[in-house]
Amino acid sequence: MRVLALNKPFRVLTKFSRTDERATLAEYVREPGVYPAGRLDFDSEGLLLLTDDGRLQAAITDPRHALSKTYWAQVEGDPSEAQLAELARGVRLPDGLTRPAGARRIAPPDHLWPRDPPIRYRAKIPTAWIELTLREGRNRQVRRMTAAVGLPTLRLVRAAIGPIGLEGLAPGEVRALSGEEVASLYAALTDAARSARSASRPRAPARS
Repeated sequence: MRVLALNKPFRVLTKFSRTDERATLAEYVREPGVYPAGRLDFDSEGLLLLTDDGRLQAAITDPRHALSKTYWAQVEGDPSEAQLAELARGVRLPDGLTRPAGARRIAPPDHLWPRDPPIRYRAKIPTAWIELTLREGRNRQVRRMTAAVGLPTLRLVRAAIGPIGLEGLAPGEVRALSGEEVASLYAALTDAARSARSASRPRAPARS
């Protein structure tokens, strides 16, 4: 079994086949027989896991396992405690209320690479960075959540999938996960699935 970590660059499609002029994973991943475990939008950057194990791929992707995924979002505006609390509680979107999430303001990541093209700078409009940790994977969820609370996302980087982080990977760089990292990923999937089942199980009525 092989599991690879890729730092997906900006404006790269999360697939191998090319249907237009946009770049794909084929330009960065040379190992045959591996497939992305989940998606990362064309205009988002950061960690993507790929594997040749279909069961692991499905487990990482399946929202029932509730594996955490951590994002760094550069947003337009100055996040208030109320906005962060709303993101953490859950945001009402057209496709329903989002699950509770981790949401906090962070300093601009000093080890982050410059984006090409860069974010358009506007002197009169402040920007800030927030960290969101989600346990579901709706289409363009982070962007829709931040927009719903009045903080449009300007740049989005996925920093971690479960215990696997982006550290040390330059844009477009690929590395194989170690046996210990794969074991930690399986352990995180087991724990997340157990927690999800426990949270969905109805509580017995209290005894008088």
